[in-house]
Amino acid sequence: MNSRKDQLAALDRLLTIMDELREQCPWDKKQTMLTLRHLTIEETYELGDAILENDLQEVKKELGDLLLHIIFYAKIGSETNDFDIADVANDICEKLISRHPHIYGDITVADEEEVKKNWENLKLKEGKSSVLEGVPRSLPALVKANRIQDKVAGVGFDWEEPKQVFEKL
Repeated sequence: MNSRKDQLAALDRLLTIMDELREQCPWDKKQTMLTLRHLTIEETYELGDAILENDLQEVKKELGDLLLHIIFYAKIGSETNDFDIADVANDICEKLISRHPHIYGDITVADEEEVKKNWENLKLKEGKSSVLEGVPRSLPALVKANRIQDKVAGVGFDWEEPKQVFEKL
């Protein structure tokens, strides 16, 4: 495995290549967040397939494709002075710290289920009006239904038998 220094150097190399492509390549110059969107979705599905096939070399390649997309979106964001890759990384760091008070705070949890419940409750405290707010509108219907079920189960809406639904009501 590569050292942290080597990992950071590889990310720096990718940032440099993205700068060069954005300046010099006609196709890369033309891209917008909207034109990249469908390609990003396709890459995400390709990663999902590689994971299902347990093809770790393909997982590595698809992760690279997705990382490229993340860097690409951040580059576009920097060109409009809205955000850059540092903003993206710092925002996710802050989110992870705030959503893990059992690691970075004084909360104690018994198990994974408590972590999941705390996660949803923390999201509501952050201003989300519903646990369903984080489910993307554009997800395919079956995937969306599964995500909604996962989310509502996390706040106590999950039953073994249909009659339990009526008891809850």
